Amino acid sequence: MNYEGFKTQVLTLTGINLSAYKENQMKRRIDALIKKNLCNGYDEYVAMLKKNPKSLEDFIAYLTINVTEFFRNPSQWEVLEKQIFPLLLQKKRNIKIWSAACSTGDEPYSIAMTLSKLMPLSQIQILATDIDKEVLAKAKEGFYSSRNLTNLPINFKEQFMIPVEGGYKVKDELKKCITFKQHNLLKDSYPTGVDLIVCRNVLIYFTEEAKRQIYTNFNRALVDQGILFVGSTEQIIMCQDFGLEPNKIFFYQKNKTV
Repeated sequence: MNYEGFKTQVLTLTGINLSAYKENQMKRRIDALIKKNLCNGYDEYVAMLKKNPKSLEDFIAYLTINVTEFFRNPSQWEVLEKQIFPLLLQKKRNIKIWSAACSTGDEPYSIAMTLSKLMPLSQIQILATDIDKEVLAKAKEGFYSSRNLTNLPINFKEQFMIPVEGGYKVKDELKKCITFKQHNLLKDSYPTGVDLIVCRNVLIYFTEEAKRQIYTNFNRALVDQGILFVGSTEQIIMCQDFGLEPNKIFFYQKNKTV
């Protein structure tokens, strides 16, 4: 079996389309994983994935590249708090927020904490999605090591975190603000009427064609003048092609439906 055949098998097994990822980068990672599992090529590795559910779970987790932490790039969160949220809250009090590709939940919990400075927790509702069921389970559990909390402001740590053995656990009052759900950006339908989409440090792994599809779908998910918040390596070239215009650095505002 060659890599093309392997991609077909992975799509059948997982619903993940490897053709949407940058090939050289992804193929290197998968070849290294096959070697680590002591398999002799794609055929043997696919047979192992079909036979062993845990290996398949581990493979999906490996594919989806879950690198995250609370308040990653703190200066961008300050812009979100001081400029973007006030802009959105001028129009309505209950804004709809989607944390796409949320990984282990650090990001949606960070959003909820930031928004809690502007409104009661009881009014905050955030949809948080990821393709990986395993990381979603970790997000719902809400346990984090001290390393994840490096950029977490001390007042938030005291207000929303409970010290436990080996790290910290998110308080239930904050958990209630988040709804975690499995979602594949490349094939599932998108929510609608969203005021803020946060999708950071994920699309760098996708091909240009896949990114165009996702940005178009993000546009259609957003309300007029809604905001897309992207990662520090993901500035959108020709954002006007997707009905977006720059608002602040790493923030784009919808100006038309595409």
